Amino acid sequence: MKLEYFKINEFDSPDLPNSGINMDSNFLSMLDNARHIAQIPFKINSGFRTKEWNEKLPDAKPKSSHLIGKAADISVKNSRERWIILNALIQVGFNRIGIANTFIHVDSDQNKSSNVIWIY
Repeated sequence: MKLEYFKINEFDSPDLPNSGINMDSNFLSMLDNARHIAQIPFKINSGFRTKEWNEKLPDAKPKSSHLIGKAADISVKNSRERWIILNALIQVGFNRIGIANTFIHVDSDQNKSSNVIWIY
């Protein structure tokens, strides 16, 4: 899969080099399209996670969508950037979004409720 705005290793689990290849191609395509619409960089804080890495994180869920390569956490620096990224994610069809002070979680996990936005 060719991505215009991302390198696949940006999605690697910190404990497993080259694990970004486990990301879902449809998810990455949507995220790449959102990045195009936003016209600002998306810094990926977390993409694919191994089960072992996920278990080390204090607030991670055991059934995290990161474990199946259908989630990413995107860094945000301010409210304007948050709005630009959120707007682009919604425009491309993402409907599962979590908003925190320093990041936006987005996933495309069909096994979870759709049309939801939550806060951390």
